[in-house]
Amino acid sequence: MTRTGIKAALNDLLFNRDITLDEAAARHFAPDYRQRTDGEWADRAEFLDHIAHLRGIVADGHIDVHEELYDGAKYADRHTCHITKTDGTTVVMEVYVFADLTPDGRFHRIEETTLMLHGTDADRDLGSAR
Repeated sequence: MTRTGIKAALNDLLFNRDITLDEAAARHFAPDYRQRTDGEWADRAEFLDHIAHLRGIVADGHIDVHEELYDGAKYADRHTCHITKTDGTTVVMEVYVFADLTPDGRFHRIEETTLMLHGTDADRDLGSAR
């Protein structure tokens, strides 16, 4: 079993334009995936709408994982997203993640909280914007 992690998932979703959004999602997320970001739940379709929106405004970036823990089907991490948008502005967000993994190692559920470190007030909802 190959387990996914947040860095691999976000790299495929946001920065790897050699694969489609559907391919990236199938690689890292279960068909019944759900996510709660800053208290707001999204089902898989809403999550993919969010990522499609981000793919339209994100030009480049990288993910720094500070801590990452696997414990059976449980996953947790703290990471920082460094984003350069298509308009040239930059956003830096620290993210705290708690997740469940499927038996085949994909994310089944993620609950995350985001903390804006750099960006504008308009970028505060970047973690859930659609």
